[in-house]
Amino acid sequence: MKINPVIGLFILLWPLVGFGQEETLFKLHSHNDYLQEVPFWTAYANNCASIEVDVILKNGRLMVAHEEESIEDGKTLESLYLEPIRQAKKLKIGPGLDFQLLVDLKTDASSTMPVLMDILGKYEDVLANGDLGVQVVVSGNRPQIEDYKNYTDLVFFDYQSTDLSTDLPWEKIALVSLPYRSLSVWNGKGRIVEEELQKLKSVITKVHEAGRPIRFWGAPDSKSAWKAFYDLGIDYINTDMPFEANQYLNSLKGNVVTSTFKPEIYYPEFKSDGVDMPIRNIVLMIGDGNGLAHISAGMYTNGNNLNLTQLRHIGLVKTQSADDFTTDSAAGATALATGQKANNRAIGFSTDGKALQNIPEILSAYNFSAGIVTTDNVTGASPAAFYAHQKDRSMIEGIASDLSKSQLDLFIGGGKNDFLTQGRDLISPLEEAGFHLAGSLEEFSTIDKGRIGYFGSNQELPTVEKGRVGFLLKATDQALSFLTKKERPFFLMIEGAKIDTGGHFNDAKTVVEEELDFDDAIGKVLQFADENPGTLVLITADHETGGVTLPQGNLERREVELNFDTHDHTGILVPLFAYGPHANEFTGVYENTVVFKKLMKLIKQYYKH
Repeated sequence: MKINPVIGLFILLWPLVGFGQEETLFKLHSHNDYLQEVPFWTAYANNCASIEVDVILKNGRLMVAHEEESIEDGKTLESLYLEPIRQAKKLKIGPGLDFQLLVDLKTDASSTMPVLMDILGKYEDVLANGDLGVQVVVSGNRPQIEDYKNYTDLVFFDYQSTDLSTDLPWEKIALVSLPYRSLSVWNGKGRIVEEELQKLKSVITKVHEAGRPIRFWGAPDSKSAWKAFYDLGIDYINTDMPFEANQYLNSLKGNVVTSTFKPEIYYPEFKSDGVDMPIRNIVLMIGDGNGLAHISAGMYTNGNNLNLTQLRHIGLVKTQSADDFTTDSAAGATALATGQKANNRAIGFSTDGKALQNIPEILSAYNFSAGIVTTDNVTGASPAAFYAHQKDRSMIEGIASDLSKSQLDLFIGGGKNDFLTQGRDLISPLEEAGFHLAGSLEEFSTIDKGRIGYFGSNQELPTVEKGRVGFLLKATDQALSFLTKKERPFFLMIEGAKIDTGGHFNDAKTVVEEELDFDDAIGKVLQFADENPGTLVLITADHETGGVTLPQGNLERREVELNFDTHDHTGILVPLFAYGPHANEFTGVYENTVVFKKLMKLIKQYYKH
């Protein structure tokens, strides 16, 4: 069977537009649909509940056009709409024929309606006539209201007044359409002023009480407008951009989020914050992919407050790698761990193929202990940058082998199976290197000497939503306690890894829940810093993920909308929050490599080999 090229394009694009949803939370009206590059099929593919077509009676044919001067030969109501509707049913493609075709008559009803009825009579197989099918609704130059009853169920009518008296022929009225500008001058940017909002609500309620759906024409056509009209309960949202509107409104169910997780807020004492005093401990916390929007989203869903937002010393960090504008986690973490720009995918490896000394290796000469805690696999790019030296982050076996050779005294994370690859036992070398492999986090409190490690899972650790509640907080607490018992200065890297996962998958709920989980651990670290003067806390990110923005939200409901621009990393500056001695030295705007350099300068100021 030969298929029309337009139908072929529709079949190709169909999987991209989100059919098969459990429920439709909104209805779109494709305004002046005939002006689309692909009339009918664009609206149909994007599940529009209403499709508008202007028609002009000329030489006994219903031509599709707004005015006679724009008529094009061959573009008729039948060729552009009724025949495609029949083809969609015959080929069983698309969402089905449960929509309305709004036929806007541009010529007088007395001459146009008889022709329309004759044409519709040929398409009863696809039209609603007491059965499921396309409902034809006549708008524009309609017959007199008292004459509606003279027409069969092949047509219904569009009512355009707020006079909703009970004696109207409601059985023939499909919807109420009103001019938006009669109620509001809002242009779809910012917010509707309260007075106009109440006018719109009043009219919508009035129409709904009459038992009919409502549509506004001449309304603003933007994301902010679609969201506002969705919230107002407008039944048919008017748009000239059915694809964009459908994509956006479909995303709202997942992108508008709240959180049931409420981290307890610790209010820092600030006694040593920014003070010129020796640094005893360094805690570097990395929120993987954690940009300012991610932090803001967590804050708004947590009652407009976070542990992180208590801090006063804030910098902005540039994240570019040596070979690309947009870094990956390997190069981003390597810059933080070694003070050198690396190529993307490199783990502790220079651009000229040499191993780079990382912070734990350098600080071992100053008698520092060191550890890493992550919600990623222990061999993940960010934690690996603090102990491994491999040309590519995919070299998991090499990265795992490097752990036993490292200067770490502690590790906590997932991915035990990474140490059992290809039949090779990489667990034994860890034990031979002095690591006690704990069976639980609670076991840390029974060990006060040597080295310790814990695998929280054989594969990847789950997200917070899927059961990892409290893991990072407990791991942080146990790591701080273990390193403190060594009675030596220490360096500890703590990573909230799965904020990045939420960004990559454009999963707003994961972003928020992982953000709050990370912030819970931040509170514990800040409390530790106050109880252990001389502890410098740095909280930053390796990069931003998702190109996240927050177009809307509601503080009272602790609700926020996240919008994603990409499934990948971006080159946006990431914040760095500092707390403790010399925190003031981390303000400003600087390269990610500067974090390391500032730390080394402070260490050399107070310690000797």
